[in-house]
Amino acid sequence: MNILITGYKGFIGQNMRNYLHNDRQHVIDGFEITDEIGGFPNVQGYDIVIHLGAISNTLEDDVEKIMERNYEFSYKLLVACNEAKVPLQYASSASVYDIAAAAIDENHPCFPKSPYAWSKYLFDRLVLKSIPHLDIKVQGFRYFNVYGAREDHKEDQASPVSKFQKLDRIKLFENSEAYKRDFIWVQDVVKVHEKMFDVDESGIFNLGSGKAYSFDDIAKAFNKPIDHQKMPEKLRSQYQEFTLSNNNKLLERIGPYEFTDVIEFITSRNI
Repeated sequence: MNILITGYKGFIGQNMRNYLHNDRQHVIDGFEITDEIGGFPNVQGYDIVIHLGAISNTLEDDVEKIMERNYEFSYKLLVACNEAKVPLQYASSASVYDIAAAAIDENHPCFPKSPYAWSKYLFDRLVLKSIPHLDIKVQGFRYFNVYGAREDHKEDQASPVSKFQKLDRIKLFENSEAYKRDFIWVQDVVKVHEKMFDVDESGIFNLGSGKAYSFDDIAKAFNKPIDHQKMPEKLRSQYQEFTLSNNNKLLERIGPYEFTDVIEFITSRNI
């Protein structure tokens, strides 16, 4: 297949490009959105577009910038793909969901708490309302907490799996044993994207591992000393205390799939 990946230089984009090209022999082109270059990709002639380009910093507070990059660019790309009859897959986020105490499915109420989450929610909403009127397949994936190789450039926004492996002493927020997340390996993410190429259905799909671990669990898996600190007020207002993906909708489309367990990932790879 001939595939265009936006955001191909980012964390997930690099892994997506390497897997689809090196492992699966697809032909890949990339497009990157930057302040200096700008521009817009020509989507004509591709078999599918995978849209990963976005401001992924969940603490970014420049609302205008986020709306331009994450919403308006995505809307323009959706229109271009529809006109060119090219299917579109895109990255959404589990940050759109409201507080939960159990596994979340795609019908769980949304309650975005940050400009980043709002940008993802608004585009999801647009897609869902547009699907009946589109001539193409559009699939959005609400990523839970993605971890894996090529996160270095993300610095403070990198997953705890990547950050903790570089520390001699791990710093956690107070009560981290109570904060649980669904951590999904980036290689599972890219493989699911490819499996969904063959699913002739539009919609929004959760993409997590289906298991939740606390930050304390992740830290202890590294067998390093742990220190605790207070959570910054800016972060507290938008912090999700629990996330867990209900993958039933996705698995009904792609069939059985065994997602990587993050604790096993850490211990088996001696990270």
